[in-house]
Amino acid sequence: MNENLCIIIPSRIGSTRLKNKPLVDIKGETLIQRVFKNAYQISTQTFVATDSILIRDNLIDITDNVVMTSEDHISGTDRIHEAANKLSLDDDTLILNLQGDEPFIPKQLILNLIDDYFSISCDVITASSNLYSDADILNPNCVLVEVDDNNFATKFSRSEELTNPKRHIGVYGYSLNVLKKLVSLSPTENELKFKLEQLRFIENGYSIYVSNYENQIPHGIDTTEDIKNANIYLSTK
Repeated sequence: MNENLCIIIPSRIGSTRLKNKPLVDIKGETLIQRVFKNAYQISTQTFVATDSILIRDNLIDITDNVVMTSEDHISGTDRIHEAANKLSLDDDTLILNLQGDEPFIPKQLILNLIDDYFSISCDVITASSNLYSDADILNPNCVLVEVDDNNFATKFSRSEELTNPKRHIGVYGYSLNVLKKLVSLSPTENELKFKLEQLRFIENGYSIYVSNYENQIPHGIDTTEDIKNANIYLSTK
């Protein structure tokens, strides 16, 4: 494990699709607690970046690794940047931006992604998995990614318009130096339209390598149906 690593989980209270999403109960623990605990198994340098006192207080019994950030950020990337500066990270630190609604990302996926980052030249690294259901292609909450022959992203979408899509997994890796450049860019029209911050990167010419994970991963939490399915999944473990 490379020691020059920091995992930061952006988490805001104002989700429009699921009210107070980080605090929803999933089999006895809140969503943000599960995401944090999962990431902390990979690195003790794991922090939650949030604008919410409620989220901070929800985590207080399990960690002090919470960075309070502005309410005004339009994306998780901008929130990550503020937190990274407050943590005084080095410019070459690998920052993993782990989405706060993905409680079931496997440890091995993260380890593979870290290995790929340090062996492949790219600006940004992210992850994908194979699609196992046509319903995923039609689900607007399931982000799809298309890659070239070298596994670099060529397009992201929330629809079935891609020719050979994979399911995009909500994690990004970049150095703090690259992150500074990304947040200096103005949000693109498509980023704002589709609420996909990675479109800001790709439309400004930054390379995004996609590390593919072969096994199936339970979906993140976007709807009440996702909560129900998460509870069913945990009951079988």
